[in-house]
Amino acid sequence: MAKLAEQLKKSKRETMFYIPAQRVLALRNGWPRPFSDYSPGDPFAVRQYSEQLRQLVEKELSRGEDLFPQPRRLKQEFRELLASHIFGDFHLRVDKLGAQKRLVLGENGGALPYMVWSAGQREFVPLLLGMYWLMVATKTPRRGDIHWMVIEELEMGLHPRAIAVVLLMVLELLWRGYRVCLSTHSPQVLEAVWALRNLQDARASAAELLAVFEAPKTLPMQRVAEAAMKKSLKVFYFDRDSGKSRDISALDPDDEQAGESGWGGLIEFSGRVNDAVARAATKAEEEGQS
Repeated sequence: MAKLAEQLKKSKRETMFYIPAQRVLALRNGWPRPFSDYSPGDPFAVRQYSEQLRQLVEKELSRGEDLFPQPRRLKQEFRELLASHIFGDFHLRVDKLGAQKRLVLGENGGALPYMVWSAGQREFVPLLLGMYWLMVATKTPRRGDIHWMVIEELEMGLHPRAIAVVLLMVLELLWRGYRVCLSTHSPQVLEAVWALRNLQDARASAAELLAVFEAPKTLPMQRVAEAAMKKSLKVFYFDRDSGKSRDISALDPDDEQAGESGWGGLIEFSGRVNDAVARAATKAEEEGQS
């Protein structure tokens, strides 16, 4: 019986960490909401994620230091990239007003409360805290029994350069040994996957991958890129007409199937734009010669 109880205990351990697309709802007035703060019909994934962030901030991170930058959670290279492209040299810290605590962005002694953050900062801070939860500040690269992580729409609210930095952080998670699943509506995310697949096929160097992201070619970043170059990548898209998912991992723009050549519809608009401009340019050239 004792052996069976131990097996059941192990089987109940969480092996996946889920970052939902509605992560901005995890903060209220700049502080992670507890599980009980939501209505019973609210998505469980959002409620659970919010509760995990609350525990992280209150038990692991709220010890007087800035939540960003966190030297024990992120490599210096990531801290510098995030400061340049998302936080604009602001620090993320805990501000206490009596018994109440809130997250603020601070600079030169001032504090910007949650209500005046940019849309991108509101979207990114819950995502950053989720990354912190996974990037444990110990010699063990992964947290507990977590092997899988899922991020829904990591591009939400972020400009292209910020998306590139977040994708670099995803490579860090791969280096740590996590298996990562992304859902996206962003062509940029698929462009990164396409580049990585082709660089793998060409047996390119890790430096070439870092160049795609304009990342510093330091030794720690080289190791992250080298790990990514060894990973297997799969891409699927949901075909609404058939109600089935299709494997488009090749991301071949010349494929006869529109689903693959259009990358699940994400680059079909760009294709139509290119065709229209090419036709117009050809027509103008022909009329100029006549």
